Amino acid sequence: MIDATAAATAPGVHGHVFLAADHEANERRTWAVIALCGAMMCAEIVGGLLFGSIALVADGLHMSTHAGALLLAALAYRYARNHANDPRFSFGTGKMGDLAGFSSAIILAMIALLIGYESLLRLLRPVLIHFSEAIPIAVLGLAVNVGSAWILSRGGHAHHHHGHGHDHDDDHDHGHDHHEHDHDHGSEHASVAHRDNNLRAAIIHVAADAAVSMLVIVGLVLARMFGWLWMDPLAGLIGAAVIATWSYGLIRDTGAILLDMTPDPHLAERLRATVESEGDRVTDLHLWRVGPGHVAAILCVATEETRDAAFYRSMLDHFRVLSHLTVEVAPANSHGTE
Repeated sequence: MIDATAAATAPGVHGHVFLAADHEANERRTWAVIALCGAMMCAEIVGGLLFGSIALVADGLHMSTHAGALLLAALAYRYARNHANDPRFSFGTGKMGDLAGFSSAIILAMIALLIGYESLLRLLRPVLIHFSEAIPIAVLGLAVNVGSAWILSRGGHAHHHHGHGHDHDDDHDHGHDHHEHDHDHGSEHASVAHRDNNLRAAIIHVAADAAVSMLVIVGLVLARMFGWLWMDPLAGLIGAAVIATWSYGLIRDTGAILLDMTPDPHLAERLRATVESEGDRVTDLHLWRVGPGHVAAILCVATEETRDAAFYRSMLDHFRVLSHLTVEVAPANSHGTE
């Protein structure tokens, strides 16, 4: 198990382990779902080949795309954990999950395009549907995906983590470290800072498959009852639109983190207001997410008082989400505050 606290508390050492508190638990859940989907995939492909069911083989191959995306998530968890203390990563490996989530979102978008393309073809050129095979397969697929989503969603929303701050005054002297055990509940964007996008991507993959399975079941049942063969491809188009929407949201959120966009504008405003409440002036402020539940900040302050970095660090100590804080202090008449 990774001990972020030990790294942060050693004298003169600043730890940079910015993984979610439930990182290892989420990794185990992901591997469990991979095993479930892999077993289902193999059973469908082998069963389809043995019994001559192309529908089973097709569904098994479709399941393999989601198993591959889940494997990406699991490997990202493992890599981030194994390289958490690698000095080559200046701010740790906390963003590895966001990178994997971004990649998964691209895969989801491709799946949506493929489903949409196939559905349009079938809408224009209806094909014979073997209802007795297709409906049970869709029901079985739905059951597997609901079970997978349940396993993954058990990775609760832990709000406890170990953070640390270190400060630099105008002479670049280091201050002392501190440990934080919860986060700033006052932030309206706290959930964004704590969200595990790697787990979120895995859940979206199985949820997308479950949604498509549910729509397919409805479409197949209506097509069988009323002869509406167009219901099946229509359900596919709706499913493709839903997956594309989820994919866009995941790309937007993970892309913002990978580009170091401010994860919480409200937090930035509160940090600035807190420091300037003492009559000082914040000349530069940067916030970015370095991992689930971990936000880093660089703060440059111009002051007319005799204050050092430790003073401002103590002032901002109640912002628990700040896991890595750098403070630069300069006289108010100095032009080198940035």
